Amino acid sequence: MKGSPPRAGPLAGLRVCDLSTVLSGPYCTMLLGDLGADVIKVEPPDGDPTRRYGPPYAGTPEPGMRYAQGDPRGNPGYRGESGYFLSVNRNKRGVVIDLGTASGRAALTSILRGSDVLVENFRAGGLDRLGFDDARLAQIDARLIHLAITGYGTTGPDAAKPGFDLIIQAASGLMSITGQPDDEGGRPTKVGVAVTDVATGMFGAVAILAALRARDGAPGVPGTGRGQRIDISLLESTVAWLINQAANHLIGGLVPGRMGDRHPNITPYETFRTADGELAVAVGSERIWARFCAALGLDELVADARFATNSDRVVERESLRAIVERRFAQRGSSDWLVELARAEVPCSPVRDMAAVFADPQVLAREMIIPVDHPTAGQIQLTGLPFKLSATPGAIHRPPPLLGEHTQEVLAESGHRVAADGEASLEAG
Repeated sequence: MKGSPPRAGPLAGLRVCDLSTVLSGPYCTMLLGDLGADVIKVEPPDGDPTRRYGPPYAGTPEPGMRYAQGDPRGNPGYRGESGYFLSVNRNKRGVVIDLGTASGRAALTSILRGSDVLVENFRAGGLDRLGFDDARLAQIDARLIHLAITGYGTTGPDAAKPGFDLIIQAASGLMSITGQPDDEGGRPTKVGVAVTDVATGMFGAVAILAALRARDGAPGVPGTGRGQRIDISLLESTVAWLINQAANHLIGGLVPGRMGDRHPNITPYETFRTADGELAVAVGSERIWARFCAALGLDELVADARFATNSDRVVERESLRAIVERRFAQRGSSDWLVELARAEVPCSPVRDMAAVFADPQVLAREMIIPVDHPTAGQIQLTGLPFKLSATPGAIHRPPPLLGEHTQEVLAESGHRVAADGEASLEAG
């Protein structure tokens, strides 16, 4: 595969041109970058919108400080690097190109000729209108794999609609099953992170790897030698994530509602209030059920015909919950966590972010990584969730400053760059 100088990771040598903004595409390309791909993040002159999604910001200019030429902290109105942007743009080189100009489009063409993958999330037809339709991309490089992310897909009555996480959580039905039930004063609620974007980014990364395998082949399996287009949408990704709740409707004819922390098909599998807090418990098998009852000192429930199997317990959910709630309320969370852990019942306190990132297990698994940033100094980023034993991924680069690597990347791509960098692109 083509690319810049070798890097560590199983995708070393893979080059990705990332035209995407905000979250779904950048999350996808960050995963590829974490695994060693050379990701070229191409931004418009005003940058990815998430550069302004703040506060918080890192590297905020100090009042009265004079900064070196080229340091963005010396620019009027620069607030620093937003936490949002920093969270999904590590392991990328930053390039600024104005695709509204002929010279900008020529520069992009040069980058595409050296790339294996293109990722973009323009609205349906947006890239075509810039002159990079499927036929043109195939002409530039027939081996190029093109991941096109849209809100609703490229066909169907909603193809032209823009897609945002909040809207897709509503449109996909996810919001209808998230939150407390009506009788507890609840209302449809979005998930606390933009899961429609994250799901789409994950599916996109999987699809890209599959398309690379199809193109390049494997021992005994010849590849096609050609790239292909991959269409993926926030809506379809989120509908695919409905899993058992979708089956509850498609197989059982049910219209699932909101159940708070409770599980529609397993119980007890929820949170319970204790004398001084709240904890989560997952009774995911009949063996765990017996141990759960013993830990709570409620052995009689094992012999109670109403609760003999999980299916019985789901039917008798309310009566069972009332018994368990009363018992949990008699002692504090720390006592119950000791008892449940001793009985090997899956359980946890309900933590906030401060507790999560101080947790010994999170720290032991290196889910906080210190990274040196050119203006913000040392910042902390979340670690890599996958640990490959032979070809591990890593954080090679901090998230780029706007246009930080424009001249470097265009020079590598054989595109003539004058000393003033971005200005030369617009001037041609």
